[in-house]
Amino acid sequence: MNVSNYTLWTAVVTPLTHTLNVDYRTLSSLVHDQEDAGNGLLILGSTAEALNLPLEEKKKIVEHVLALNPKTPMMVGVGGHQLEETLEWIHFLETKNINAYLMVTPLYAKPGPIGQYQWFKTLMDAVTKPVMLYNVPGRTAVAMAPQAVEKLSTHKNFWAIKEASGSVEKFKEYLKAANGKAVYCGDDALMPDFALAGAAGLVSVASNAWPKETNLYVKKCLNKTFDDKQLWTEASNSLFVASNPVPVKRLMFENGKLQTPFMVAPLSHEDMADAAPVLKANDQVRNWFERNSK
Repeated sequence: MNVSNYTLWTAVVTPLTHTLNVDYRTLSSLVHDQEDAGNGLLILGSTAEALNLPLEEKKKIVEHVLALNPKTPMMVGVGGHQLEETLEWIHFLETKNINAYLMVTPLYAKPGPIGQYQWFKTLMDAVTKPVMLYNVPGRTAVAMAPQAVEKLSTHKNFWAIKEASGSVEKFKEYLKAANGKAVYCGDDALMPDFALAGAAGLVSVASNAWPKETNLYVKKCLNKTFDDKQLWTEASNSLFVASNPVPVKRLMFENGKLQTPFMVAPLSHEDMADAAPVLKANDQVRNWFERNSK
């Protein structure tokens, strides 16, 4: 599958049972929902819960999703800060029929441009599939250096960037540094602005709860027919009133898509006591979709 054909990738949540085990039956349903909407799958996105899961569990999740033989491409997250452990994860993924990688800036260490270049090049040299680099300084404590991106842009496995710093100006910097390669929006609420600046698409949290709705949102942003910015900004922001993916899991639980809203420690569903903001957003988005999909 050509990963470049997909303008929306869903960073699929990890559903848990009441005993805090991975809920594989529900995971299958979530994958099918994304297939039906025509969205690419991002499994074990490199921040939030994915880093809190044991390596063997992560392997089981990848194998489970692949066994479903999804009709849409599957990207897998690569994150961390210990090089040998990260390479071990990559070596496993290279034995599987996945379609792409999402590689995040190293966590906590705050490497500079040279350190980042060396880190990414080592990982990119070790794979045979397209790579999307991920800038998310709110979680990694350091921004991805445009100088590193520019040097990496000629790498045979460089495919795209996911930009999640919240800045259109930073987006434009990465677009220039990527030398014609794709740059995706990493903030649901900013997709209208990023689309106008040249985004290739969206890597989304919102599409977990609203697969078809978010797909239409992205299409309208890209073809410049979108005119409901306030509604989607408010709806998207409701999914970040607590640490992602706490709010979206709560909404999916309320909608019957998840058995529980439970999280992988140290995240806790109890950090979101009030579901009212996401339920209000849910009504607004569904009404918007009904109006715009006729």
